[in-house]
Amino acid sequence: MNVLVIGGAGYIGSHCVRILQETGHRPVVLDNLAYGHKAAVPEEVPFHVGDLADRELVERILRTHRIDNVMHFAAFAYVGESVQDPLKYYSNNLAGPIRLLEAMRAAGVDRFVFSSTCATYGIPEKMPIREDAPQRPINPYGQTKLDFENCLKACAKAYGLRFAAFRYFNASGAAGDATIGEDHAPETHLIPLAIWAAQGRIPELTVFGDDYPTPDGTCLRDYIHVDDLSRAHVAVFEKLVEPGTALFYNLGTGKPASVLEVIRSVEKITGRKVPYSLGPRRDGDPPALYADSRKAKEELGWEPRFNKIDEIIESAWAWHRAHPEGYAK
Repeated sequence: MNVLVIGGAGYIGSHCVRILQETGHRPVVLDNLAYGHKAAVPEEVPFHVGDLADRELVERILRTHRIDNVMHFAAFAYVGESVQDPLKYYSNNLAGPIRLLEAMRAAGVDRFVFSSTCATYGIPEKMPIREDAPQRPINPYGQTKLDFENCLKACAKAYGLRFAAFRYFNASGAAGDATIGEDHAPETHLIPLAIWAAQGRIPELTVFGDDYPTPDGTCLRDYIHVDDLSRAHVAVFEKLVEPGTALFYNLGTGKPASVLEVIRSVEKITGRKVPYSLGPRRDGDPPALYADSRKAKEELGWEPRFNKIDEIIESAWAWHRAHPEGYAK
Protein backbone atom coordinates (compact mmCIF):
# COMPACT_ATOMS: atom_id res chain seq x y z
CA MET A 1 0.00 0.00 0.00
CA ASN A 2 0.89 3.65 -0.36
CA VAL A 3 0.67 4.93 3.22
CA LEU A 4 0.63 8.56 4.33
CA VAL A 5 2.26 8.80 7.77
CA ILE A 6 1.16 12.01 9.49
CA GLY A 7 3.83 12.88 12.07
CA GLY A 8 6.24 10.46 10.42
CA ALA A 9 9.29 12.40 11.62
CA GLY A 10 8.29 11.94 15.25
CA TYR A 11 9.33 9.20 17.65
CA ILE A 12 6.69 6.56 16.95
CA GLY A 13 5.92 7.71 13.42
CA SER A 14 9.55 7.39 12.26
CA HIS A 15 9.79 3.85 13.59
CA CYS A 16 6.54 3.00 11.85
CA VAL A 17 7.97 4.34 8.58
CA ARG A 18 10.84 1.84 8.91
CA ILE A 19 8.49 -1.06 9.61
CA LEU A 20 6.35 -0.08 6.62
CA GLN A 21 9.43 -0.22 4.41
CA GLU A 22 10.50 -3.57 5.85
CA THR A 23 7.07 -5.06 5.13
CA GLY A 24 6.96 -3.88 1.51
CA HIS A 25 4.72 -0.84 1.83
CA ARG A 26 5.50 2.62 0.43
CA PRO A 27 5.41 5.34 3.14
CA VAL A 28 5.00 9.04 2.48
CA VAL A 29 5.59 11.45 5.37
CA LEU A 30 3.81 14.67 6.31
CA ASP A 31 5.22 16.46 9.35
CA ASN A 32 5.30 20.11 10.44
CA LEU A 33 8.57 19.46 12.34
CA ALA A 34 7.23 21.11 15.49
CA TYR A 35 8.51 18.11 17.44
CA GLY A 36 9.74 15.75 14.71
CA HIS A 37 13.19 15.37 13.18
CA LYS A 38 13.79 15.26 9.43
CA ALA A 39 16.90 13.16 10.11
CA ALA A 40 14.69 10.37 11.46
CA VAL A 41 13.15 9.76 8.03
CA PRO A 42 15.07 7.79 5.37
CA GLU A 43 16.15 9.99 2.47
CA GLU A 44 14.31 7.88 -0.10
CA VAL A 45 10.93 8.41 1.60
CA PRO A 46 8.86 11.29 0.10
CA PHE A 47 8.70 14.03 2.74
CA HIS A 48 6.29 16.96 2.89
CA VAL A 49 6.64 19.73 5.47
CA GLY A 50 3.19 20.94 6.46
CA ASP A 51 0.32 20.66 8.88
CA LEU A 52 -2.41 18.03 8.99
CA ALA A 53 -4.98 20.84 9.25
CA ASP A 54 -3.97 22.18 5.81
CA ARG A 55 -6.77 20.48 3.93
CA GLU A 56 -5.63 21.62 0.48
CA LEU A 57 -2.08 20.32 1.05
CA VAL A 58 -3.26 17.01 2.49
CA GLU A 59 -5.71 16.43 -0.33
CA ARG A 60 -3.00 17.15 -2.90
CA ILE A 61 -0.63 14.65 -1.23
CA LEU A 62 -3.34 12.00 -1.06
CA ARG A 63 -4.06 12.34 -4.78
CA THR A 64 -0.46 12.77 -5.99
CA HIS A 65 0.85 9.70 -4.16
CA ARG A 66 -2.32 7.67 -4.66
CA ILE A 67 -2.54 7.01 -0.94
CA ASP A 68 -4.40 3.88 0.19
CA ASN A 69 -4.11 4.27 3.95
CA VAL A 70 -3.45 7.13 6.38
CA MET A 71 -1.67 6.75 9.73
CA HIS A 72 -1.95 9.60 12.21
CA PHE A 73 0.77 10.18 14.85
CA ALA A 74 0.79 13.98 14.98
CA ALA A 75 -0.93 14.68 18.30
CA PHE A 76 0.50 16.89 21.03
CA ALA A 77 1.09 14.65 24.04
CA TYR A 78 2.25 16.61 27.10
CA VAL A 79 -0.35 16.05 29.81
CA GLY A 80 0.66 19.02 31.98
CA GLU A 81 0.74 21.37 29.01
CA SER A 82 -2.74 20.21 27.98
CA VAL A 83 -4.04 21.35 31.37
CA GLN A 84 -2.30 24.72 31.10
CA ASP A 85 -3.16 25.36 27.44
CA PRO A 86 -6.20 23.26 26.48
CA LEU A 87 -6.99 25.25 23.32
CA LYS A 88 -3.62 24.22 21.87
CA TYR A 89 -4.64 20.59 22.35
CA TYR A 90 -8.20 20.88 21.10
CA SER A 91 -6.90 22.69 18.02
CA ASN A 92 -4.16 20.21 17.12
CA ASN A 93 -5.58 16.95 18.48
CA LEU A 94 -9.21 17.40 17.48
CA ALA A 95 -9.81 20.25 15.00
CA GLY A 96 -6.71 19.38 12.95
CA PRO A 97 -7.54 15.70 12.46
CA ILE A 98 -11.11 16.64 11.50
CA ARG A 99 -9.66 18.69 8.62
CA LEU A 100 -7.57 15.62 7.77
CA LEU A 101 -10.68 13.43 7.59
CA GLU A 102 -12.35 16.01 5.34
CA ALA A 103 -9.37 15.88 2.96
CA MET A 104 -9.45 12.08 2.98
CA ARG A 105 -13.14 12.04 2.17
CA ALA A 106 -12.65 14.49 -0.69
CA ALA A 107 -9.81 12.36 -2.11
CA GLY A 108 -11.69 9.07 -1.69
CA VAL A 109 -9.32 7.59 0.91
CA ASP A 110 -11.22 5.63 3.56
CA ARG A 111 -8.63 3.60 5.52
CA PHE A 112 -7.27 5.17 8.69
CA VAL A 113 -5.02 4.03 11.56
CA PHE A 114 -5.08 6.24 14.64
CA SER A 115 -2.50 6.56 17.41
CA SER A 116 -4.66 6.81 20.52
CA THR A 117 -3.66 6.37 24.17
CA CYS A 118 -4.40 4.68 27.46
CA ALA A 119 -4.98 8.22 28.79
CA THR A 120 -8.55 7.88 27.51
CA TYR A 121 -9.20 5.53 30.45
CA GLY A 122 -8.25 8.10 33.09
CA ILE A 123 -7.78 6.41 36.46
CA PRO A 124 -8.91 2.83 35.84
CA GLU A 125 -11.00 0.84 38.29
CA LYS A 126 -9.08 -2.42 37.84
CA MET A 127 -6.03 -3.94 36.19
CA PRO A 128 -5.13 -5.01 33.60
CA ILE A 129 -7.05 -2.56 31.41
CA ARG A 130 -9.31 -4.02 28.74
CA GLU A 131 -10.70 -2.20 25.72
CA ASP A 132 -14.19 -2.18 27.26
CA ALA A 133 -13.04 -0.44 30.45
CA PRO A 134 -14.79 2.88 31.23
CA GLN A 135 -13.16 5.85 29.48
CA ARG A 136 -13.00 8.82 31.84
CA PRO A 137 -10.05 11.05 30.85
CA ILE A 138 -8.71 13.34 33.60
CA ASN A 139 -6.89 15.84 31.37
CA PRO A 140 -7.45 17.59 28.02
CA TYR A 141 -4.85 15.40 26.30
CA GLY A 142 -6.80 12.22 27.05
CA GLN A 143 -10.10 13.95 26.39
CA THR A 144 -9.09 15.13 22.91
CA LYS A 145 -7.98 11.62 22.01
CA LEU A 146 -11.30 10.18 23.20
CA ASP A 147 -13.25 12.90 21.39
CA PHE A 148 -11.50 12.01 18.15
CA GLU A 149 -12.14 8.30 18.71
CA ASN A 150 -15.84 9.20 18.91
CA CYS A 151 -15.53 11.26 15.74
CA LEU A 152 -14.05 8.25 13.96
CA LYS A 153 -16.91 6.04 15.11
CA ALA A 154 -19.44 8.53 13.76
CA CYS A 155 -17.60 8.73 10.42
CA ALA A 156 -17.47 4.95 10.15
CA LYS A 157 -21.23 4.80 10.62
CA ALA A 158 -22.08 7.73 8.34
CA TYR A 159 -19.47 7.45 5.56
CA GLY A 160 -18.14 3.90 5.74
CA LEU A 161 -14.71 4.96 7.04
CA ARG A 162 -12.58 1.91 7.94
CA PHE A 163 -10.37 2.60 10.93
CA ALA A 164 -8.36 1.13 13.77
CA ALA A 165 -7.43 3.02 16.95
CA PHE A 166 -4.56 1.78 19.10
CA ARG A 167 -4.59 2.75 22.76
CA TYR A 168 -1.07 2.17 23.87
CA PHE A 169 0.83 2.54 27.04
CA ASN A 170 4.43 3.74 27.57
CA ALA A 171 6.15 3.74 24.18
CA SER A 172 9.86 3.16 24.70
CA GLY A 173 13.07 1.82 23.23
CA ALA A 174 14.76 2.49 19.88
CA ALA A 175 15.46 0.85 16.53
CA GLY A 176 17.73 -2.19 16.64
CA ASP A 177 20.44 -0.51 14.56
CA ALA A 178 20.41 2.58 16.84
CA THR A 179 19.84 4.90 13.88
CA ILE A 180 16.57 6.33 15.20
CA GLY A 181 15.33 6.71 18.76
CA GLU A 182 13.61 8.91 21.31
CA ASP A 183 14.50 12.61 21.19
CA HIS A 184 11.85 14.89 22.67
CA ALA A 185 12.15 18.55 23.63
CA PRO A 186 11.18 18.83 26.40
CA GLU A 187 11.78 15.26 27.51
CA THR A 188 9.32 13.95 30.10
CA HIS A 189 9.62 10.17 29.74
CA LEU A 190 11.25 8.09 32.46
CA ILE A 191 13.62 5.87 30.47
CA PRO A 192 15.42 8.64 28.52
CA LEU A 193 15.54 10.84 31.62
CA ALA A 194 17.10 8.01 33.64
CA ILE A 195 19.65 7.48 30.88
CA TRP A 196 20.35 11.23 30.77
CA ALA A 197 20.96 11.17 34.52
CA ALA A 198 23.35 8.24 34.07
CA GLN A 199 25.16 10.15 31.30
CA GLY A 200 25.34 13.34 33.35
CA ARG A 201 23.16 15.29 30.89
CA ILE A 202 20.91 16.22 33.83
CA PRO A 203 22.02 16.46 37.48
CA GLU A 204 19.49 13.94 38.76
CA LEU A 205 16.17 12.25 38.12
CA THR A 206 13.12 13.07 40.23
CA VAL A 207 11.00 10.13 41.42
CA PHE A 208 7.48 11.39 41.99
CA GLY A 209 6.22 9.56 45.06
CA ASP A 210 7.44 6.47 46.89
CA ASP A 211 4.35 5.72 48.98
CA TYR A 212 2.04 4.13 46.42
CA PRO A 213 0.39 0.76 47.17
CA THR A 214 2.88 -1.08 44.96
CA PRO A 215 5.68 -3.54 45.84
CA ASP A 216 8.35 -0.82 46.14
CA GLY A 217 6.13 2.23 46.63
CA THR A 218 6.71 3.71 43.15
CA CYS A 219 4.33 3.77 40.20
CA LEU A 220 3.98 0.74 37.94
CA ARG A 221 3.81 1.33 34.18
CA ASP A 222 3.59 -0.86 31.07
CA TYR A 223 6.58 -0.18 28.79
CA ILE A 224 6.03 -1.28 25.19
CA HIS A 225 8.80 -1.19 22.59
CA VAL A 226 8.23 1.27 19.76
CA ASP A 227 8.91 -1.38 17.10
CA ASP A 228 6.27 -3.64 18.64
CA LEU A 229 3.80 -0.76 18.43
CA SER A 230 4.72 -0.19 14.81
CA ARG A 231 4.26 -3.82 13.81
CA ALA A 232 0.72 -3.78 15.21
CA HIS A 233 -0.13 -0.67 13.18
CA VAL A 234 0.88 -2.48 9.99
CA ALA A 235 -0.71 -5.81 10.93
CA VAL A 236 -4.13 -4.19 11.18
CA PHE A 237 -4.20 -3.26 7.48
CA GLU A 238 -5.69 -6.60 6.50
CA LYS A 239 -8.58 -6.03 8.91
CA LEU A 240 -9.67 -2.78 7.26
CA VAL A 241 -11.72 -4.47 4.56
CA GLU A 242 -15.40 -3.89 5.15
CA PRO A 243 -16.75 -0.32 4.97
CA GLY A 244 -17.60 0.95 8.44
CA THR A 245 -15.00 -1.24 10.20
CA ALA A 246 -14.23 0.29 13.63
CA LEU A 247 -11.50 -1.43 15.66
CA PHE A 248 -9.96 -0.61 19.04
CA TYR A 249 -6.91 -2.30 20.53
CA ASN A 250 -4.78 -1.89 23.64
CA LEU A 251 -1.05 -2.35 23.09
CA GLY A 252 1.21 -3.22 26.00
CA THR A 253 3.19 -6.12 27.38
CA GLY A 254 0.95 -6.55 30.43
CA LYS A 255 4.14 -6.80 32.51
CA PRO A 256 4.57 -3.48 34.34
CA ALA A 257 7.82 -2.17 35.78
CA SER A 258 8.11 0.26 38.66
CA VAL A 259 10.06 3.51 38.55
CA LEU A 260 12.75 2.03 40.77
CA GLU A 261 12.94 -1.11 38.62
CA VAL A 262 13.55 1.07 35.57
CA ILE A 263 16.30 2.94 37.43
CA ARG A 264 17.96 -0.32 38.47
CA SER A 265 17.74 -1.63 34.91
CA VAL A 266 19.33 1.52 33.50
CA GLU A 267 22.15 1.21 36.03
CA LYS A 268 22.71 -2.43 35.08
CA ILE A 269 22.64 -1.82 31.32
CA THR A 270 24.79 1.34 31.34
CA GLY A 271 27.12 0.37 34.16
CA ARG A 272 26.57 3.84 35.62
CA LYS A 273 24.79 5.19 38.66
CA VAL A 274 21.49 7.00 38.16
CA PRO A 275 21.35 9.87 40.66
CA TYR A 276 17.80 10.57 41.78
CA SER A 277 15.83 12.33 44.46
CA LEU A 278 12.33 11.79 45.81
CA GLY A 279 9.62 14.30 45.06
CA PRO A 280 5.91 14.50 45.92
CA ARG A 281 3.29 12.58 44.01
CA ARG A 282 1.98 14.21 40.84
CA ASP A 283 -1.72 14.89 40.66
CA GLY A 284 -3.59 12.27 38.69
CA ASP A 285 -0.84 9.63 38.69
CA PRO A 286 -2.50 6.22 39.23
CA PRO A 287 -0.46 3.68 41.22
CA ALA A 288 -0.48 1.23 38.30
CA LEU A 289 -1.32 1.21 34.59
CA TYR A 290 -0.90 -1.88 32.45
CA ALA A 291 -2.66 -3.40 29.49
CA ASP A 292 -4.69 -6.44 28.65
CA SER A 293 -3.62 -6.88 25.01
CA ARG A 294 -5.26 -10.23 24.35
CA LYS A 295 -7.56 -8.75 21.72
CA ALA A 296 -4.65 -7.56 19.56
CA LYS A 297 -2.91 -10.91 19.99
CA GLU A 298 -5.99 -12.93 19.05
CA GLU A 299 -7.25 -10.79 16.17
CA LEU A 300 -4.00 -9.50 14.66
CA GLY A 301 -1.64 -12.37 15.46
CA TRP A 302 0.51 -9.77 17.19
CA GLU A 303 2.97 -10.52 19.97
CA PRO A 304 5.43 -8.09 21.56
CA ARG A 305 8.98 -9.23 20.85
CA PHE A 306 10.43 -7.13 23.67
CA ASN A 307 8.92 -8.56 26.84
CA LYS A 308 11.53 -7.54 29.39
CA ILE A 309 12.34 -4.04 30.56
CA ASP A 310 16.07 -4.79 30.22
CA GLU A 311 15.65 -5.53 26.50
CA ILE A 312 13.81 -2.27 25.93
CA ILE A 313 16.38 -0.25 27.86
CA GLU A 314 19.27 -1.94 26.03
CA SER A 315 17.89 -0.62 22.73
CA ALA A 316 17.30 2.85 24.20
CA TRP A 317 20.82 2.94 25.65
CA ALA A 318 22.35 1.99 22.27
CA TRP A 319 20.57 4.98 20.68
CA HIS A 320 21.53 7.47 23.39
CA ARG A 321 25.12 6.26 23.44
CA ALA A 322 25.36 6.70 19.65
CA HIS A 323 23.57 10.07 19.72
CA PRO A 324 24.64 11.80 22.96
CA GLU A 325 23.04 15.04 21.77
CA GLY A 326 20.05 13.47 20.04
CA TYR A 327 19.49 14.25 16.39
CA ALA A 328 21.43 17.52 16.75
CA LYS A 329 24.71 15.85 15.78
